[in-house]
Amino acid sequence: MSEIPTGLHYTEEHEYLRPTDEEDVFLVGITDYAQGELGDVVYLELPSSGESFGRMEVFGTIEAVKAVSDLFSPISGEVVEVNSALDQDPALVNTDPYGEGWMVRLRASDPAELEGLLDENGYRSLIGGE
Repeated sequence: MSEIPTGLHYTEEHEYLRPTDEEDVFLVGITDYAQGELGDVVYLELPSSGESFGRMEVFGTIEAVKAVSDLFSPISGEVVEVNSALDQDPALVNTDPYGEGWMVRLRASDPAELEGLLDENGYRSLIGGE
């Protein structure tokens, strides 16, 4: 069974938003379910700080042994930090997707877009969990 933490926002494409201590700034990554489906992550192509993306625009790619997939921005915003640890150790996405495996820190340009995302119960239903 995949881990689905409470207090996060989820997309149907298996990204999550984790609130930070900074208002309207979120960590973005992929869910435990998604990393499990992809298999061993070997490479990530992530944006640079300062780049902006609209809701559900592709912000990068993730390459695993099984497949290459697009990464989608759950909400509109500006990348304020990229997790440089993933350059050296992309497998952090597999071992700690909700912690050290986060991908970008995103400043929301329209926080109202959060209302269109799933909570943990909605995400659990999406992936066929209990």
